[in-house]
Amino acid sequence: MLEKQFAFLLASVSIVLGNGLVHKGFSPQKFTVDLSAGVPRMMDLVRETRLPSSSEFSGLGNSSGIALDVLESLRTQWLENFNWDHEEAALNKYNHFTVEIEGLTIHYIHQRASDKSSIPLLLNHGWPGSFLEFLPIVNNLTEKSKTSKGQPVSFHVVIPSLPGFAFSSQPPANWTTDDTARVFNTLMREVLGYDQFATFGTDWGCAPTYSLYDNFNTSVRAAHLAFLPFSAPSSAADLAALNITLSSPLQQFEEQRSMDWATSGNAYFLEQTTKPNTIGLALLDNPVGQLAWIGEKYISWSDPKAGTSPSVLNHNEILLAVSLYYLTRTFLSSVYIYFQNSDGFKTSYTKAHTDAPLLFSAFKYNVGFWPEPVVAKVGNLVMYNNHDFGGHFPGLDNPPALLHDLREIATYWE
Repeated sequence: MLEKQFAFLLASVSIVLGNGLVHKGFSPQKFTVDLSAGVPRMMDLVRETRLPSSSEFSGLGNSSGIALDVLESLRTQWLENFNWDHEEAALNKYNHFTVEIEGLTIHYIHQRASDKSSIPLLLNHGWPGSFLEFLPIVNNLTEKSKTSKGQPVSFHVVIPSLPGFAFSSQPPANWTTDDTARVFNTLMREVLGYDQFATFGTDWGCAPTYSLYDNFNTSVRAAHLAFLPFSAPSSAADLAALNITLSSPLQQFEEQRSMDWATSGNAYFLEQTTKPNTIGLALLDNPVGQLAWIGEKYISWSDPKAGTSPSVLNHNEILLAVSLYYLTRTFLSSVYIYFQNSDGFKTSYTKAHTDAPLLFSAFKYNVGFWPEPVVAKVGNLVMYNNHDFGGHFPGLDNPPALLHDLREIATYWE
């Protein structure tokens, strides 16, 4: 009898661990990144891959995809200068955890600020990204700083891996980004004990972020996006129908880039939405193939000055990203997010059911462009910043700008 009462008490109380509150029914586990066993095979495959010589292959530069000389340069760096053990040690400096929610293993990083009153912040990555793309700003977010208006700000940072990405398990069939939002809400509220939190998302990560903002509006009291789960205006006619005139050269450039992506840059999107198995199985055990497929996106979706300050998106970061996909064997499961969410980017704009503030950051070389009046249609827009440096991966492309904009959440936090 006493045994049963003791078990009941354990299940009913919240247990305080070193990195936050853990509520009944969940058992987060400390997690260590340990993928070294797969590295020898990966590097053997990289070494043995036969690429054509420039004399055998007359390419068209990057107009037809990743240029052969760029891929060869990346492959050489992988073989001669990339050190997985060094990268893995750096990754393990962060607080990694896993927890089971709704039958899924969810991996996340949880870095708490020293100030207990800091704002809980959930950061959501997309494809072909991962938790890696936020690491350049994690420590800065936890440190005490100030907003542009001088208000103190710091964050308790949570970075989950989307289901099917990195160390999070593959979700079942028919899993949607709304399902991911529900699981992440459970992670924040029930597992970590944050009754209210802010959230940011880019690429596919914008979808669960917006779903949280719309559907879990008592939990999410601020949302920040760098991408929208709504189709961007892709023609002059679309802009005219919305009664939008783009006045600045920056906006005009961004709109043209967005239209170019819609007409000649989205073949991968169609393939992964309709035939994920074909590309997923073809590349699952092909690290150089993944490097070509993923590396092309990192290069073409980013600022041409990537790798120069303030960008930290150099070739080593691309190799790290691809290594993580290959070593976790998640390339196939990751592309299923397209297949399972074929209507993930809606064609009509709807307003979220919340009064919580919405912030938006645009970056010059992103592949989608949503003018301020469009973003204002989908939420309570309080900040819209347009940056003339950076691209699709803001945490790597322009970390100081993203850091600055995220801190502005505190201006509107209640």
